[in-house]
Amino acid sequence: MTTLLDERPGFLLLEDGTLFRGRLAAPMNAPAVAEVVFTTNMSGYQEVFTDPSFRGQIVVMTAPMIGNYGINLEDPESAKPQINGVVVRELSATFSNWRASGSLFDYLNDAQVPILIDVDTRRLTRHLRTVGVLRGVIAAGSEISEQALTVLDACPPMAGLDLASIVSTEAPYEWNSGTTGGRHIVAFDYGIKRNILRLFEERGCRVTVVPSNCSAEDVMALRPDGIFLSNGPGDPEAVRYAPATIKSLAERRIPIFGICLGHQLLGLTFGGRTMKLPYGHRGGNHPVKDLSSGRVLITSQNHGFAVEGGADGIPGAPDLEVTHVNLNDGTIEGLKHKSLPIFAVQYHPEAAPGPHDARAMFDDFMKAVGA
Repeated sequence: MTTLLDERPGFLLLEDGTLFRGRLAAPMNAPAVAEVVFTTNMSGYQEVFTDPSFRGQIVVMTAPMIGNYGINLEDPESAKPQINGVVVRELSATFSNWRASGSLFDYLNDAQVPILIDVDTRRLTRHLRTVGVLRGVIAAGSEISEQALTVLDACPPMAGLDLASIVSTEAPYEWNSGTTGGRHIVAFDYGIKRNILRLFEERGCRVTVVPSNCSAEDVMALRPDGIFLSNGPGDPEAVRYAPATIKSLAERRIPIFGICLGHQLLGLTFGGRTMKLPYGHRGGNHPVKDLSSGRVLITSQNHGFAVEGGADGIPGAPDLEVTHVNLNDGTIEGLKHKSLPIFAVQYHPEAAPGPHDARAMFDDFMKAVGA
């Protein structure tokens, strides 16, 4: 096990000039730059860091200490860490868990993900929540360098970025290919999380995962019983190739279920617009109201964009009905088509490690595909 390296000064500089000093847990070859966001997850840091929806971001953990239960080989949401950097108050130097296969420090260090520790993350989070998410750079040293400033100035804003094409699979593949019978789900990979695939597997489904730019004709050739639109990073309006494909599949009346970016793309497909949220929704404790039942779900979320509108409807999309709203800010958290077997949610019903209030959405999709 690698030992944490002490007395190695580092800093996080935000684009508005705000500076947060700390220590680097390991040497850095070059500054790391990205949009800086915070998540309120108390656990599940491994799932957060491997979630492709965090691609192109530096993640601030509001939990005061992370790493105490290590990492394992069963829970990652993708093959590697997807983040550009981590900012924490304290990184545990030891770990203890019967499932652990190693330390979080080694895991991130092996992936060359910088970890800035000893940062006042409460002050940092309050700043981001007040002024909105900002681009930032993690760099070595106690003073701001010209190199750090140059890298930060060159960092593009998240708005306008199609990151789904970057994280998507390059070729179709089957998940749970040994399954016979059951329903065949074709899943568009805009940055799909593995726990989504695990939950389809639990329900006896065979899943074919296809690239984000897969054509409607190629999808239909796979003879799907249902189509899934996955989560993913970046600006939904930049995924310009997706709405036409989704519209073509929807017109064939195949059941479609979307999560996160998939939810936003469905909104765009039927005439809606999306907007960038000031600081996004990221964490495992967001209250969402089901408008049909009045039930409140505690949900896991990770998104910086949302479909424009509210409980009364989606401007420009008369065929869509709002099904869920966020109780913190009133943003749209769920929608369905008024006549086609199509629905989606902005939050993550597959949440790992939790909460699990909304996992019934997968059962609803199974009913839609006739399972």
